[in-house]
Amino acid sequence: MHEREWMTETFEAHRTRLRAVAYRMLGSLSEADDAVQEAWLRFSRTDTGDVENLGGWLTTVVSRVALNMLRVRRTRREEPFGPEPIVDPVDAPDPEHEALLADNVGLALLVVLETLNPPERLAFVLHDLFGVPFDEIARIVDRSPEAARQLASRARRRVRGENAIPDADRDTHRAVVGAFLAASREGDFDALLALLDPDVVLRADMGPEGVRVVRGAAAVAGQASTYAAMGLTSRPVLVNGVLGALSVRDGKPFSLGTMTVRGGRIVAMDIIADPEKLAALDPALLP
Repeated sequence: MHEREWMTETFEAHRTRLRAVAYRMLGSLSEADDAVQEAWLRFSRTDTGDVENLGGWLTTVVSRVALNMLRVRRTRREEPFGPEPIVDPVDAPDPEHEALLADNVGLALLVVLETLNPPERLAFVLHDLFGVPFDEIARIVDRSPEAARQLASRARRRVRGENAIPDADRDTHRAVVGAFLAASREGDFDALLALLDPDVVLRADMGPEGVRVVRGAAAVAGQASTYAAMGLTSRPVLVNGVLGALSVRDGKPFSLGTMTVRGGRIVAMDIIADPEKLAALDPALLP
């Protein structure tokens, strides 16, 4: 086998993991693909003959690229970027998307990761989601292993504090989301209230208008109960592998939402109402 063929096959064997790392780092599939492509270019130009763990080396490369992209992004935007979700039909998810979302990377987690500074995000993603040792993370962020551990710890506290990780019970999640959507269609305030945790938080990405936050069961139920009068049609979809809902008005996407369920109640709702992101959705998803 020629060296170029070996390099191509070797890189392709690691592509899914590299793409997964980059997506969790950047929250954008298009930017993740750019980071993976840059990692390929660096790999193709580097003599890796003495590298013992090529998978680890490639993970480090794509992580450095993503870290630099995050830093550039922060210098260019005053507001958080807001994640770009991966949306699939409930009955026919894309196999590539399923592989990319093999672990828990729901929209709520990506929303919280956007609030972290780049080194914190990298430390959390690499250690907590991919099991990379802190001594390796330390070299990427140019800090000590103990400092890298502290970065991940701060990020972990933020993730837990924002209820970004749902219960593992998918059946309960589907039942709660289905009941919420039915109550929203009927404008049933009491039914909505019963499904919401008292301290539920609704975060809505409005695009240029920024992020709107609504806190408390009564306030969130009140907002959801008005949907019935807005002429919306909703259908269930998978948002980053988790059941969510796509709402449409006058034939155009109005919002895309997911819910985080813990203990049988909704503790967080994350809504994308950014027209630019909604316009990029596959028209086949519309009800």
